[in-house]
Amino acid sequence: MTPATGVPPLPEEEAIRGHRRPGSVVRRYPIPFVALAGLAAGAVLTYLVGQGGIGDDVWLGTLLVGGLPLGYQTARRLWHGEFASDVIAMLAIVGAIALDQAFAGVIIVLMQSGGEALDSYAFQRASASLRALLDRAPRIAQLRRGDRVEPVPVDRVEVGEILLVRTGDLVPVDGVVLGSPALLDESTISGEPLPRRRAIGEEVLSGTANVGPPFDLRAERRSGESQYAQIVALVRSAQQRKPPIQRLADRYAVWFTPLTLLVAAFGGIFTHNPDTALAVLVVATPCPLLIATPIAVVGGVNRAAKRGLVVKNGGAIEELGRARVVLFDKTGTLTSGQPELRAVVPIGAGRSVEELVRPAAALEELSSHPLAAAVVRRAREMALPPATVHGAGEAGGAGVEGSVEGHRVLVGSAGFVRTRLGRAPPPVPPELDERTAGGAGRMVSYVAIDGDIAGILVFADRLRDGVPAMVARLRSAGVERIGMITGDSRSNAAEIARLTGISEWSAELTPQGKVERVRGYRHEFGSVVMVGDGVNDAAALAAASVGVAMGARGAGISTEAADIVLLVDDVTRVADGIELGQRMVGIARQGILFGLGASAVLMAIAAVGGILPAVGAVLQEAIDVAVIFNALRVR
Repeated sequence: MTPATGVPPLPEEEAIRGHRRPGSVVRRYPIPFVALAGLAAGAVLTYLVGQGGIGDDVWLGTLLVGGLPLGYQTARRLWHGEFASDVIAMLAIVGAIALDQAFAGVIIVLMQSGGEALDSYAFQRASASLRALLDRAPRIAQLRRGDRVEPVPVDRVEVGEILLVRTGDLVPVDGVVLGSPALLDESTISGEPLPRRRAIGEEVLSGTANVGPPFDLRAERRSGESQYAQIVALVRSAQQRKPPIQRLADRYAVWFTPLTLLVAAFGGIFTHNPDTALAVLVVATPCPLLIATPIAVVGGVNRAAKRGLVVKNGGAIEELGRARVVLFDKTGTLTSGQPELRAVVPIGAGRSVEELVRPAAALEELSSHPLAAAVVRRAREMALPPATVHGAGEAGGAGVEGSVEGHRVLVGSAGFVRTRLGRAPPPVPPELDERTAGGAGRMVSYVAIDGDIAGILVFADRLRDGVPAMVARLRSAGVERIGMITGDSRSNAAEIARLTGISEWSAELTPQGKVERVRGYRHEFGSVVMVGDGVNDAAALAAASVGVAMGARGAGISTEAADIVLLVDDVTRVADGIELGQRMVGIARQGILFGLGASAVLMAIAAVGGILPAVGAVLQEAIDVAVIFNALRVR
């Protein structure tokens, strides 16, 4: 069971955890190493020691040890309807065993098992980078027992129990706020970028983060029934309905395999010699599909990692290069997800912006509120000297007050200022109203000095640097549709769409609504990339052809659901990934076309008895070297 959710872990998480230990790839795929050792030992015995008979026996033993398991695996995949590029290799291995052509068979074993090992190596590298992300989810709740607070596993919390949610903790289960109001970052669930204040008695959802003072929570649902668990279930459903990515190699194998079988049958009948049919299978064994394409993929995966994109499987980077639609979440993806002080508006005459920001920053530096950090950053950007503060106090995330260089200063919400001054602050000017200004989630605070309202601080989420340029790059790369799907309000979404140049967007979507939008685009265009960061994006990431999670700040469930995780907090790297995927697919396709074309020529010669199986294996290796060097250009 996953302690964070009370439900079994996702299959992918189990797979990732299974690849953690160094050397696990060797233990998981020993066949290529056995094949390489057996090939070398047989060559030494045959050509250096002069013991050809013993060398043949070593090759035959290696072929049986390595070839039979590979043949069984391929036959099993065929039984389950998985037609892949290794069918010809399986037939060649079986033929080599039947016709006592062990040397040729061992080479085929090395090619087929080597390709699988390369794919596994790339996945193992990616999973090592994801370890910390998978361990982020809350596993412990702080349970109140009388005057004591006792840590307990989240999945053991019962309905009605009282929990302490500390500053910085994720809310472990759905519940009701007790004792004092709560200040929560709900962006991972709702997409709303700025913190929300939840009063005593209000319901809060698991997966949201406490960014204010500690508060008590009465559990209303067990962890397995919580909002977080429901989203996990939605992710599972999306993954189960998501068709597997058709790998580039398998696309070519669909037509090349039947052609090879026809030519092999013709050769065996034409020459009345079964060795001819085996020779055709040997020269046709698609190394560009079995080895060269995985090498290109590994090169692409490693190069992507250097750009901060961790690719969980090779099929994802191939699909990334074929993307026709790219969809973005808004909060925390296109925007920073952190408020900034957008405007400072003095009220009345005689006060400058500096005279408002300096005392406000002096007080806010003592607060943990996210808006406070934005005020402090602005003061530092303005290079304002620090002010002396006495008797400062904070009121549950609603505001701060204190004496700043002899003046009584208040900074906080309208309700906080009204309570302290005994009168309501002036109305917000229409152009600054958070619902009419078209801002990216605007919020205001008031500054009062010596009992008078001195000014208004306007906060808003900030568009990430370089996003408009990224959108232009995606269009230049041939992406047909670029869209935004968000749970935030329509006014906020409209403003971000205007600033980024994104013409297609949908707002106020639930997690299920995002999934439906993704599936609609997939039905129309086929290949869809979804980029997001929050819990509410996880199911959409799983439903897309390729899900890209903002892992630097994203929620653990989103990194589990995604195919690619962006470890740097820079969404513009998505354009890098798509351009890299296009380059990788282009280079791999070049090698495939050259390799299969050369194999077709050798097949024609072998079909009339012009090539022996052993010679065919050597010639195929020459083709292999050429396409492998071509694939290495991806790096």
